[in-house]
Amino acid sequence: MTDPVTTGRDPLGRWHRLADACVLLDGFHALKHAVRFGAEVPVAVTVDRRATLALADELAPDVREALEALLTEVPQSTYAALVPRPHPTAVAALAVRPSREANLERLGHAPRSTPVVVLDNPRNLGNAGAVIRLAAGFGATGVVTTGTLDPWHPTVVRGGAGLHFATAVERLTVDELPAGPVFALDPEGDDIRGVKLPDDALLAFGSERSGLSAELRARAGHLLALPMRPQVSSYNLATSVAMTLYHWSATGGAPHVP
Repeated sequence: MTDPVTTGRDPLGRWHRLADACVLLDGFHALKHAVRFGAEVPVAVTVDRRATLALADELAPDVREALEALLTEVPQSTYAALVPRPHPTAVAALAVRPSREANLERLGHAPRSTPVVVLDNPRNLGNAGAVIRLAAGFGATGVVTTGTLDPWHPTVVRGGAGLHFATAVERLTVDELPAGPVFALDPEGDDIRGVKLPDDALLAFGSERSGLSAELRARAGHLLALPMRPQVSSYNLATSVAMTLYHWSATGGAPHVP
């Protein structure tokens, strides 16, 4: 096993110096996505470098060379001490979080060619991560949260599989939301199937328990409802976002994948 100190990079020292200021990438897939979408990754470790690079050969050959340059092998005990919960791939890294200014510039760029997803006072960290993963997959401009939840919390980043770096993720107040028509999901709204969502829309979703806040509801120009069988109370937040983004894409908004 490679001695991390004799590699000349001292990854452990660098890790401890940067941990408080960087984003934890937990697992191979989070690191893969972060590198693929241009994240600055100052340190990355693995328990088995050969196995991790073999995984890159199989699943992510486009970033294999970059991972080979980044990864340092460390003992299992060292790796376990760096992460709150060991990942099955035994890979971890630190990435530099994009600046708020850069995210605001992306969110506010006009004209926008893809929607912004707004999570109004979300509560569940895992749901927020799943939404960011969905938004990245559909090519949304970004994901904005209002309220107290930190969209860059380690649990959210883990749930997003590192795809925070593929879209703009920021916490804002309702007053700070970027310009654009707001389409908010609400059980009392119009059936979404009769509405074409514009590319510059802000697609707003209320919290898992209490729905839309009064401030967001007042900002909304359109209330939309997802199709739902009577007596079914609600959908999971990530499911609602997926259905809405799919509706946007199916009506011509997203580029077709060859």
